Amino acid sequence: MLTVTADALVAADFRPRTPRIPRRPPGPYRRLLSVPGARAFTIGNLIARLPMGMFSVSAVVMIAGTRGSYALAGAVTATGLAATALVAPWTARLVDRHGQARVAVPATLFAALGSLALVLCVRSGAPDWTLFAAYAATATTPNTGGMARARWAHLLQGDAGALHTANSFEQATDELCYMLGPVLAAFLCTAVFPEAGTLTGVVLLVTGILLFAAQRATEPPARPRPAAKAPFRAPGIPPLLAMCLATGAVFGAMEVVTIAFADAQGHRSAAGVVLALQAAGSCAAGLLYGALKPAGPAEVRLPWCVAAMTALMTLPLLAASLTGSLPLLALTLLAAGMATAPTMVTTMTLVQHRTPEGRLNEGMTLAVTGLLGGIACGSAAGGWTVE
Repeated sequence: MLTVTADALVAADFRPRTPRIPRRPPGPYRRLLSVPGARAFTIGNLIARLPMGMFSVSAVVMIAGTRGSYALAGAVTATGLAATALVAPWTARLVDRHGQARVAVPATLFAALGSLALVLCVRSGAPDWTLFAAYAATATTPNTGGMARARWAHLLQGDAGALHTANSFEQATDELCYMLGPVLAAFLCTAVFPEAGTLTGVVLLVTGILLFAAQRATEPPARPRPAAKAPFRAPGIPPLLAMCLATGAVFGAMEVVTIAFADAQGHRSAAGVVLALQAAGSCAAGLLYGALKPAGPAEVRLPWCVAAMTALMTLPLLAASLTGSLPLLALTLLAAGMATAPTMVTTMTLVQHRTPEGRLNEGMTLAVTGLLGGIACGSAAGGWTVE
């Protein structure tokens, strides 16, 4: 038996104790990535999404460098984007009905063959029409960002705050890929050989999709026969698609014109860095936007976001036309990107809210299709203007 004296109890009561520091609660992005399986599919999706910022820049630099025509390069990329705008919704509909893994892998492999065919046509000096046909074959590339957002919507059902953070995270990931992709593409095409950017993009795309598709535990269930009507006919979706079309036209023209502007000043290799700054501003703004709790419904926030983006997008035009300074153009593109992510996050949130149940991949792909259609028009108009 143990005997405890009164002196011992008194001494124990007055012993100095180390103050317990309260543990800081995890941030919103840490909580998001702690969802079971989230990190695995995010890594695969990030690898697959990086080439999305590489392919168009690689094609422009590769074709313009070998054929000596920005008009041809812009027209080829515009054709590929237009084909994607037509094919992507059908691919997304198949994803909703049969599952992401069953559709994304064969669609990606077919698109990879199209990119390899483009490289062979450019390398062998094939007729110009073959470039259009080869690049159009890449239209089956699945909407990797849409598939990731569909997984978050499946995993975070009923948690609007976490879903807002997830949408902001995915938009920041998009911008990160469009920030790193052009830099990597411009470096590979100019420092290694003209076709290196496209070839590297193919390897990354196939690898990432295979890793992403392997994560079956987080895949949303397939809906073989959804009862809901097509997202395009859902109330409120057409105005959002029109806005995406106009936004994409600005992005497409800005990309081609910026590359040509840098080339005219003898700094073609710097074009990727300049374009990356616009994506860097959007990436930073997207992460900040996701960490904050948005005030008011998305329907009220969207007009303010669009107005801010419109105002900031005029800065690069003024910098290029009034000063002709490439560094100043880069700084204004950085500032212009600050309003891009909040606008796109709010748009995607509205698309998710208004898309009928069971057709989420198709609804979000329609939004991306609007962007691609606008980029196609902007790329063609930009290349024609530069020429």
